[in-house]
Formats: sequence, C-alpha cells, structure tokens
Amino acid sequence: MSRETYVNIALALLLLAIPFAALQWGSPFYVTLATRMAILALAAVGLNLALGLGGLVSFGHAAFFGVGGYAAGILASHAFNMQPLNLGIVSFAGTNSMLVIWLVAILVAGLLALLIGLISLRTSGVYFIMITLAFAQMTYYFAISWPAYGGEDGLSILVRNQFPGINTMVPLSFFLLCYGVLIAVLILFAFLRDSRFGAALQASRQNEVRVASVGIAPFRIRLAAFVLSGMITALAGALYADLNRFVSPSMMSWHMSGEFIVLIVLGGVGRLYGPVAGAMLFVMVEFLLGGMTDRWQFFLGLGLLAVVLFARGGIVGALAGKVRHG
Repeated sequence: MSRETYVNIALALLLLAIPFAALQWGSPFYVTLATRMAILALAAVGLNLALGLGGLVSFGHAAFFGVGGYAAGILASHAFNMQPLNLGIVSFAGTNSMLVIWLVAILVAGLLALLIGLISLRTSGVYFIMITLAFAQMTYYFAISWPAYGGEDGLSILVRNQFPGINTMVPLSFFLLCYGVLIAVLILFAFLRDSRFGAALQASRQNEVRVASVGIAPFRIRLAAFVLSGMITALAGALYADLNRFVSPSMMSWHMSGEFIVLIVLGGVGRLYGPVAGAMLFVMVEFLLGGMTDRWQFFLGLGLLAVVLFARGGIVGALAGKVRHG
C-alpha cells in the first residue's frame, strides 16, 4: 500500500474513534462534533467530485445542500402534522423515514443540478463560478420568501427522522449512521475516480480538445459529474438537517459553498480523504478558537494561506509526502 493509503486509513480510524473516546472521557458533546465532521466531509466529497476531478469550481453547491435539508424538514413536518404535501398536480403524505427522505433529496437535487449544469457548463472559469453562485442565491432567496416553511426563520424538525433498526435519537447511533454513509460515498468516489468515467473527467479538465478528438463529449462527462456531485451534497444536507433538527435558508448561502471549497483545499483537492481531513480540521478550529474569539476565521484563513503556499496537496498531501499531479 502507498503512504497515502495509510494516511487515509488513519484518518478514517481517527474520526471513528473520536465519539467512543468522548463517551469514555464523559464528554458526549464531542460525539456531535464528530457527526458534524462526517456530514461536512460528505458534502465536500460531493463537491470534490466536480472540483477535484473535473476542475469545476462551483460556488453553488450550497443550493443542493439546502435542498437536502428542506427535503428532510418539509417531509418530516407534514408527517408530524399528518397533512398531505400538495404540489398542485399531485399530493402525498409526509414521512419521517430517512430512506424515503434521502431518495427525495437526491432526486430533487439531481434535477436542479441538471438544470444548473445545462446552463453553467456552457461557460468556464469565472463565468461558471458566477453562474453557479447566482443559482445558489436564487434558491436562497426563494427559501427566505417561502413563509409556509418558516421563511427567514427556518423550519424545525421536532423529532429526528427514523432509519430502520437504528435509534437515531441516540447521538452515537446517529454518528455511526452518518459515518457509514460517508464511507460508502468515499468508496463510490474511489470507484468513479479509477473508472473510465473518472479518467475521461480528469482528461476533460486537462485538455478537452484532445478528449473531444477521441470521440468523448466533455460536456456530457462534466454534466454527469456535476449532477452526481449535487446529489451527494444533497444527501449530506438531509443528514445535517437531522443533526440540528432544524433547517434554514442559511444552508443555501454562498458562505456555505465557500466552506465546502475551504474543506477541500485544506484537505487536498482531488484526494480521496481530503474532504475528511479538511472537515476535521475546520470543525476543531471552529470549536476550539470559536470559544476564545469571534474572529476565529482569521486564524483559519492563515492556515488556508499556509496550505496554498507550502502544501498544495493539502493536509493529506503533506502527510503522504507527495504532491498530486494532474
């Protein structure tokens, strides 16, 4: 095995060990911190598929994150109130089943990503960034102007949604569920990266003219990656809403999209466990320094600057002792 593989295994075990150590030391709050790490890492893995492999710098992934969150909140609220969800043409009952909520979140986010991708992927560079940002802000203001589901105040989830065979109200059980989903998506990411699809996606990032010359359509490859990326991020959004038992338009703000990019850059762009390392560092810095000063982002910025200047492979690259090329 390569040195990076050992680093990845160490990161996976470290994240898994945090909640068990916290309970052993009588600090159950750290279980929630570990769960937040896992969920943010999951969202960043979604973006890493588009950014790390495809070179698509999206500032709109908060839209998919928020869609996942609102899917959880809206379906749970209708299940609690026992009122059908009326979509004009059809109406159906709400649900507190995570499996159904995840499916709805993934499908809705996939359709939204398809719409955004069809428009934004016809551009590149700063134009792509601005178009994805514009779509994210549109969804943000739509959520604010939706009084039926809390508007600017957000929407509460009274009881965490259910997963078969697991008591999700137990913090450790919910962490293990989120951790399992994260590992499953990381396996999917590794499979896609090493597949012919992943090779075509990375080749499209490097030289789309050569890719087109061998009969591969770069637009379709990027669109597929963008849609998959949005669906994964929406799944993270549904889990995040259940973690906090609350969803609000802030999940769709451009600040959240920026956080996802920061996580990837800190951990290592395109690296399998880069989002995990970035999320773990981000949450710990926020928790430790946030209790000391309101300006903790300043120190995070210094760390990000150091990574960009001296460790372009991110935390994982620095630990693995090599720079990822391509």
